[in-house]
Amino acid sequence: MEQRTYNQYCATARTLDLVGERWTLLLIRELLTGPKRFGDLQASLRGLGTGLLAARLKQLEREGLAHKITLPPPARTPAYALTEAGEELGPAVLELARWGLKWAMGERRDGETFHPGWAVLGLRACFDPEAAAGLRATYEFRVGDEVFHARVEDGTIDTLHGPAQRPDAVVTIGEQAFLDLTGQRLTLAEAIDGGAATTSGDEQALRRLKDLFRLPPPRDRRAGRP
Repeated sequence: MEQRTYNQYCATARTLDLVGERWTLLLIRELLTGPKRFGDLQASLRGLGTGLLAARLKQLEREGLAHKITLPPPARTPAYALTEAGEELGPAVLELARWGLKWAMGERRDGETFHPGWAVLGLRACFDPEAAAGLRATYEFRVGDEVFHARVEDGTIDTLHGPAQRPDAVVTIGEQAFLDLTGQRLTLAEAIDGGAATTSGDEQALRRLKDLFRLPPPRDRRAGRP
């Protein structure tokens, strides 16, 4: 597959030459949360055909943004992981997510897929370091059938797929309630009061949870235009 180019000696254009093709940034989004097998990527990116997925992964390998690895035991299966250059796209992807939460999300459209595990990056995008000053706690989130966790360490955060070894606090919430939460149509307190969510664990960690993640107020990008 021929790779298109803007033919501009410009850092922005050169970057878009590498990651501007359809699906490429979403592949990087998936790999930012850890190595993934080919089948894992297929499951998360519904609509991306097998042939195009293989082509995009080869492009990422060729351009030095991803490489093949073998997962450690017990899996011992081939997977893809980001290189150092690929990992450094993380802040740009998070900034795109922050912009999207403010200017692009709106209501869910018919046919749009949703995976609660995408919140692994979303938590990083919405994290408020100042609110986490002095806090050391691990939060486990159980959303529908998916589990992920966040380790907060005095103003920093690391989020990962899968359960935490020793969570200080656990939040269990249904998928629809979680969508309403991320869409700012519902608060966690309201979800708990309505029975759509439950929490357990350290009370102090749970009290601080509501301040750790700040979703930007949604804005209408068409408002006020001439």
